[in-house]
Amino acid sequence: MVGEEAFGLFFTFAFAVRKLGMQKRRKGRKFGREKDQRKALLKALATALILKEKIKTTEAKAKELSIFIEKQITKAKTGTIHERRLLASLFSKTLAKKLIVNIAPRYKERKGGYTRIMKLGQRQSDGAKMAIIELVK
Repeated sequence: MVGEEAFGLFFTFAFAVRKLGMQKRRKGRKFGREKDQRKALLKALATALILKEKIKTTEAKAKELSIFIEKQITKAKTGTIHERRLLASLFSKTLAKKLIVNIAPRYKERKGGYTRIMKLGQRQSDGAKMAIIELVK
């Protein structure tokens, strides 16, 4: 009887792994959200970072935001009409203009590393690791 229960548990686990698959070569964090919610979160964080140039958030969100915003700054640096339209579709027109006119020229000679993440410590309420992410001057 014990052997049958153990086999049943193993079979259930093996089926779940096969059905869901292991997360091999998949990039990005999920944050316990669906795809459109993750996209909205990154867009909101990026908007705040572009406007204020320094924000406080969790460490995981800061690391994911760093990847996202660096790609957008690189697009703004090239400045082609295609890249401008992509940025305008992602952000508001004023935000895209600020990114292209004010922020991107700062990094003309820099090949990457436009953001800095400074770790702060744990949040008092839930113990989440906090960080400050800012655009490098």
